[in-house]
This record gives sequence, C-alpha cells and structure tokens, in this order.
Amino acid sequence: MTGRAPRIIWISKDDPPDAFPPVDQAFDEPNGLLAAGGDLSADRLLYAYRHGIFPWYDEGQPILWWSPDPRCVLHPSEFHVARRLRRSLNSSQFEVSFNSAFDEVIDACAEHRDGQPGTWITTEMKNAYQVLHSDGYAHSVEVWHGNSLVGGLYGLGIGRVFFGESMFSRENNASKAAMLILCKELHVRNVELLDCQVVSPHLMSLGARLMHRSDFAELLDHACEPGTRLSLPGKKRRPIKDYL
Repeated sequence: MTGRAPRIIWISKDDPPDAFPPVDQAFDEPNGLLAAGGDLSADRLLYAYRHGIFPWYDEGQPILWWSPDPRCVLHPSEFHVARRLRRSLNSSQFEVSFNSAFDEVIDACAEHRDGQPGTWITTEMKNAYQVLHSDGYAHSVEVWHGNSLVGGLYGLGIGRVFFGESMFSRENNASKAAMLILCKELHVRNVELLDCQVVSPHLMSLGARLMHRSDFAELLDHACEPGTRLSLPGKKRRPIKDYL
C-alpha cells in the first residue's frame, strides 16, 4: 500500500505573515515547494525571507512559496573573478551605481529572454518589491555604459544577508560586473551570505556553493535581525576599475 501524495498547504490573504508551515515540510518534488496563496505584503515577504522562503510563480498561477534543499549560496569574499573577466572589465567603460534606477532594473529583469516562455516577475511582484525598495529593504545594482543601462541585479538586504532575486545583461559580462560590485560591498559590510536561491552552473562557476536547508535556516536565525536594513553606497556612479 502506497502512502498518500503530499498536499500543498494554502495560505489565506487574511492569515498572519507567519502562517507558513515549517520549511522542513517542503516538497521533495518539486524541490522546495512549501505553500500557496496569501499575498505579497511587505510583512509577509520579510517574514518569508528571514525564514528561508521566497515567492516564485508564473502569471496566472497562485502565489507559490519555496524553500529548496539544498540552497545555492555565495559567501561575498568567495566571488570568483577569472583572469579573463578581470581583464575584460578593466578595459571596459562600465560604471556602477546602487539604487539609482531600481524600477528600470526590475523592468529589465522581467523582459522576455530567449528560451523562456514568459517571466515570473509579474506586475504584482514588481509592485511588491518597489514597496520594499521604498522601505529600504530592496536594493538594485546598476551597470552603465555611457548613459545606457546595460546590466544589473536586485534583491533584499536584511541584517547580514542579501537575498538575490534576479539579474540581467545587455552587454557581455554586465551582470557579472553587477555581482562582483555587490559582493565587494557586502564583504566590506560584513554581510555573511548572498542567497542565490536555486543552483545553476553559471552561479557555481562564480564561486557559489550548496548549503543544506537546515544550516541555511540556522544562519538566517542569527544573521537576519528583524527590522535591520542593509546600508549600501549612494547613487553616484563610479568606474568599475575602482573595484578591481
């Protein structure tokens, strides 16, 4: 006799922000699916991230909440800059800034990409992270070539953890440049971890590693002080050579 297939837990919009089940109840397949429903209020999102949970769903689906095991993470001091990448960036005209074009970055991350049928960065998601940006939790890194925005990323900074959400590149190595600059600044600020969420060969080539979900949750417990915002540099552009 086989056991019953696990059933997903549904959260109501009226449920409190902490209404998630324990992360060790997430599905093995699909890896990390934990719950569905609820909303993308700032309080619910902040609670979710502090406990290793993030939303990820397509247009037309209910909100799906995930906590995969293992977790893909990157220690800021371990970002790998290959010699070829360093030479390329050193000879580029890239400039970098923080939080000077958050809306433009999230819009660029939501654009259609080859090989993908759509985007998970819905209008609802954009609006939610724009609120978190206004509240000082969500940040963007911009890479400029002249007056053109050619790459960048965005995510949440809570305490001593940065939760990366998405990045984009319109010129070679522009997204890697954004990752490099972010890691440099996180290291200076004693941030313990950059959460990359889901593993990919690209992230592993940049120095990411895998962490068991239980270890990740334990780290968040001491590194994500509720209400603590991460401070990053101002909006002024700087040549990327300053970071190499």
